[in-house]
Amino acid sequence: MSRHTLSVLVENKPGILARVASLFSRRGFNIDSLAVGTTEHPDISRMTIVVNVEELPLEQVTKQLNKLVNVIKIVELDPSASVQRELVLIKVRADSETRSQVLETVQLFRAKVVDVATDAVTVEATGSRDKLEALIRVLEPFGIKELVQSGMVAIGRGARSITDRSLRAIERSA
Repeated sequence: MSRHTLSVLVENKPGILARVASLFSRRGFNIDSLAVGTTEHPDISRMTIVVNVEELPLEQVTKQLNKLVNVIKIVELDPSASVQRELVLIKVRADSETRSQVLETVQLFRAKVVDVATDAVTVEATGSRDKLEALIRVLEPFGIKELVQSGMVAIGRGARSITDRSLRAIERSA
């Protein structure tokens, strides 16, 4: 199995997320990561979906996704031709004895401290999955009290925009 990142442009309508997710679950695919948000056009949303599947079953799901009325465009993003990032918030134990070590670690990973309490700090970090996993491993000995991680968001490199091309195609067909 291999990891695939799909960028799916959809109409910003209720129920489309459920329909897309159910397509993957009916095929027995586990979605590793799913992030959805509006684009620069308020009537279009972008789903970034990361799955671990073989090439052929993914092609079948992609064809079925294309048949959904609210799906505008699907692009598989090559990691080398796209910018891919995740966000993590980590609440770490940091008493007076360990606080300076935690802060040094945060700086090493170019992360930010976004909240400070007497016995803990909350850290915000963005980057690749590997970078965030490394940060979590280094902070674990201090004691992670709580952790929340976003799904991956990704966008193609360069000046080309799949949103603009898709919008022009929609306007021509209307």
